[in-house]
Amino acid sequence: MGWAKTVNSEHVDTVEKIFGHPASGNVEWRQVLSLLEAVGTVTERHNGRVEVTLGDETEVFDPPKDKDVDTQMIVDLRRMLTGAGFAPAD
Repeated sequence: MGWAKTVNSEHVDTVEKIFGHPASGNVEWRQVLSLLEAVGTVTERHNGRVEVTLGDETEVFDPPKDKDVDTQMIVDLRRMLTGAGFAPAD
């Protein structure tokens, strides 16, 4: 986890929650957004959606109505983080 040196401990905890099996239902959007701002480029659009570029991939997310992200967002985040080299070591 050499990448862990580039983020704070809260970000490391968030990555571990995102990659937890099964997908945890207690990953807060504010934690995800903080992580994404630290490792990628985040742009809030005028319609409230959030555009995230991480590595060579860009995804647009709808912030959840509740504080926690849903399972589909976890799947998308896992794909993006893995592609950019931010997956935890097994």
